Amino acid sequence: MRIILIGPPGAGKGTQAAAISEKYAVAHISTGDILRENVRSGTKLGLEAKKFMDAGSLVADSLIIDMMRGRLGEADAKSGFMLDGFPRTVAQAEALSSLLDEMSLRLDAVILLEIADEAVVGRLCSRRVCSSCGAIYNTVARPPKADGVCDECGGAVIQRDDDKESVIRRRLEVYHAETAPLVDYYEKTGILRRIDASGPRDAALKCLEGLMA
Repeated sequence: MRIILIGPPGAGKGTQAAAISEKYAVAHISTGDILRENVRSGTKLGLEAKKFMDAGSLVADSLIIDMMRGRLGEADAKSGFMLDGFPRTVAQAEALSSLLDEMSLRLDAVILLEIADEAVVGRLCSRRVCSSCGAIYNTVARPPKADGVCDECGGAVIQRDDDKESVIRRRLEVYHAETAPLVDYYEKTGILRRIDASGPRDAALKCLEGLMA
C-alpha cells in the first residue's frame, strides 16, 4: 500500500497515520517529524528548514524532494509507505510522480482530511509536545499530569513555535494558497478520497478498508 495523507495543519494526519500504520504495517513517513529531527540535531538541512518553519512558510521544494528521495529508498519503505506532509504543492506532487516512475511504483490512494480553519486554530493553540520524546498533549483534552512535565519520560512539555496562533493562521493561509490546489491535481487521477477530519478518529482507516476490500 502506498498512500498520501493531505490536510491542513491540525487536521489529525498524525493520528490517522498511526492507525493506518498499525493496521497495514507500512512505513509512516512524516516530513514534519524528519525535519524537526534535523532541526534538533542541527544538521545543514535542519538549519535551512528552521528558517521556513519558524516563519510558518513551506520548506523549499528542493530541500524536501532531496530528503524524500533518500527516505523512499530505505528498507522499511520497500513494502509500502504512507506520506504525511508531502507533497504540499503541485510542484512537489509532480516531482513525486517522477520519482515514483523512476522506482516503478504507483500510488493507491490520496486521502484528504477536511476541517474548518477555526477548529484548526483551537486544536493547535492548545497542543503541547514533549521536547525529549515527542509525546503530544493538549491543554484542554489531555494535559500532562504535572504542568510542563512529560508523563512518559519526564522531559519538558512545550508549545512549539509553529503552534502559536499568529504562525498557525499564516500556515493556514499558505495551505489554502499553495496546498489546496493538490485537491484538483489528485482528483483528476481518480484516487482522491475525502474524509471529515472532525469525525471518528478511525475514519481514514475505514476508508482504506473499503478500498482494499
